[in-house]
Amino acid sequence: MVLLSTSPFPQKYDRKAELTAFDEAKTGVKGLVEAGITEVPRIFHMPSPQNLNSNQESHSKLCPPTIDLEGIHEDPIKRKEVIKQVKDAFETWGCFQMVNHGIPLSILEEMMEGVKRFHEDDVEVRKQWYKRNGGGKRRVVYNTNFDLYTAPMANWRDTFYVTMAPNPPQPDELPPQCRDILLVYSSQMMKLSSCMFELISEALGLDPNHLGDMGCAEGLAVLGHYYPSCPQPELTLGTSPHSDTSLITILLQDHVGALQTLYQNQWTDIPPIPGALVVNAGDILQLITNDQFISAEHKVLAKKVGPRISVASNISTGLVETGKIFEPIKELLSEDNPAKYRGTTVTEYVNYYRKKGLDGISSLLHFKI
Repeated sequence: MVLLSTSPFPQKYDRKAELTAFDEAKTGVKGLVEAGITEVPRIFHMPSPQNLNSNQESHSKLCPPTIDLEGIHEDPIKRKEVIKQVKDAFETWGCFQMVNHGIPLSILEEMMEGVKRFHEDDVEVRKQWYKRNGGGKRRVVYNTNFDLYTAPMANWRDTFYVTMAPNPPQPDELPPQCRDILLVYSSQMMKLSSCMFELISEALGLDPNHLGDMGCAEGLAVLGHYYPSCPQPELTLGTSPHSDTSLITILLQDHVGALQTLYQNQWTDIPPIPGALVVNAGDILQLITNDQFISAEHKVLAKKVGPRISVASNISTGLVETGKIFEPIKELLSEDNPAKYRGTTVTEYVNYYRKKGLDGISSLLHFKI
């Protein structure tokens, strides 16, 4: 068991040493819970004590729109309605929930079970997958917080991350606890993301294939998040406020809740809907649409109820070097609406984002003209 400081005012607090000790234990937040801790270690504490209570509350009764995709391939009138709903949602919320998306409930449930099996396997088995950074032969990265050493606070969350496209791993490179369902789920996500980019293209007034032809639907990274029950949820967060580096993120969340998005400067719940998927616009989508569509700033609360399971599918090539330059779409620009961002590769964007960590400042600012 790694001894971590829990007192809010310890006489001596060497944050780097405690982060290193936690990281080198390779057991994650789940390991702390398994060891029976009753207080949240200081490395997880929110840096502003005055925000502890306000940070946990949702101040709005509003919630993002839910869009029903049933019939969009057969009924042109329904498709036109959905395209308008997608446009409105991405211009105002940056996110929405979707139902009747075509992925069977059994696949969604098995994907969440697969994530749970991985994170709840024997600690010595989990340790074998633990890794701080990507690269090398290992295709799966499992750890607590990609920005553990750079962010102001550690988040109460363990994650495994695997790039499933454009260069898919071999089946034997995937964890056996979720290998089969990862392959099935990823195939379903690739189909769904292609459909989404057609709708988004049309919502922008472009040809349905425009974003697909740009290569927007080529990449997929699947993140299996595990949020253990937290003994002092008022002191920390499951995930700090951030927007995603992706073009879009398609999120599957379980019944626990705790996901919130920022809307009109108020934190607003995204309540779980059985069988629904949450779609977040990411930073790259905001960049190429020149701010017409906004990336959703969101966070996850820590809770005593747990574990919470979620599966994020980042539709993005991430750190896979493709050389493709993403810049504001020329068809959306005019004399009155000039380009606001310089062109960038997804890899350059992600590298900047990861180096900076979740510090509450949008990475888009770095790419502004």
